[in-house]
Amino acid sequence: MDIDHSPVLLTINSGSSSLKFALFSAHDSHPPKRLYRGEITAIGGDSRFCVHDSQGVLLQTRKVTVSDHQQALQQLLAWLSEATASSGLLGVGHRVVHGGRRFQQPAQITEDVLTYLQSLSSLAPNHQPPCLLGITTLQHLRPQLPQIACFDTAFHHHRPAVEQRFTLPAWPELDEVQRYGFHGLSYEYIAKILPDHLGVAADGRVIVAHLGHGASLCAMHQRRSVATTMTFTPLDGIPMGTRCGSIDPAVVLYLLQQGMSAERISDLLYFQSGLLGISGESGDMATLLERSSESARLAVEQFVHHTVRAIGSLAAALGGLDALVFTAGIGEHAASVRATIGDGCEWLGLHLDNEANRLGRTCISCDDSAVSAWVIATDEEQMIAEHSLRIFNHHAQHQR
Repeated sequence: MDIDHSPVLLTINSGSSSLKFALFSAHDSHPPKRLYRGEITAIGGDSRFCVHDSQGVLLQTRKVTVSDHQQALQQLLAWLSEATASSGLLGVGHRVVHGGRRFQQPAQITEDVLTYLQSLSSLAPNHQPPCLLGITTLQHLRPQLPQIACFDTAFHHHRPAVEQRFTLPAWPELDEVQRYGFHGLSYEYIAKILPDHLGVAADGRVIVAHLGHGASLCAMHQRRSVATTMTFTPLDGIPMGTRCGSIDPAVVLYLLQQGMSAERISDLLYFQSGLLGISGESGDMATLLERSSESARLAVEQFVHHTVRAIGSLAAALGGLDALVFTAGIGEHAASVRATIGDGCEWLGLHLDNEANRLGRTCISCDDSAVSAWVIATDEEQMIAEHSLRIFNHHAQHQR
């Protein structure tokens, strides 16, 4: 699998038990050309290493022994040495979930940057720790390799002040406490390609529903974030695979008063709640849709109900709605969930074309629908590659 291009860029998206990666040509093509996409799954368990080409064709899949992210990265670097034998690895771009108040743009990783990002780990325990572990592991394995952090919070930094400020006093210890918003790389990609599908209507009042294991919605006007469902952490908003979504903060106070430790409460809210908590069976939507139990049905109903409520709230923030976009795992693949959400949004003037929705076409609304509906695949890797190459090219120009 030798690559005849030089140099190349690696993108990494580290999850709690997986490591997704892609390899892009670092030539001047825009957008950057993807060469490979792959994933190491079930880290610490029955792990597999899979690689697809740029067309999605599976090139290899094999069992690997990886007990942690360091071993996963060693497997990835070994594959890279083979795949890029005649090429140079320009650098690595990472999806970093939380950038705090400090980062509104992608940044090259330094020790100072890394220290700040580590201070935010408790705000995104599903993603921030494994991501930063990947960065520090690469620093150890390839100390001269430049790394770029691309932040999921950055897209939402320009929302109105009323959408960013909690109704809390301006105490010093609350300096980092605000409504950040997440899934920004996904929303940024959708905003970028929206004119290809909606034309001039792309700059209208649009809600993008990023519905996956982690799920949120974003209201956009002129393709900029106006409001979003996640706030201080990726825990807030609608129910998710294992995350509870919005909850009365007094519940946490109550559990503390009952003697539950902060660590156990964190585990409850992030890893034992959501679809898994309601169903008692699974946090995976596809699995629940196949089940016939009352608890599985209720979990799906909870997800749909709160998604429809969120759409109503975001439509109010926009002053109306012109288009609804479904993306991410559930949004792109669960036609029955889209259909039920569509039924709940008929009051907004949305009417889905049942056949188009069942077939997963790009436009799934009827011709006479006042609100258009779309299924558009997201591509966070593409945004990471574009941001990272922009920084590398900027640094190269200044070094000339």
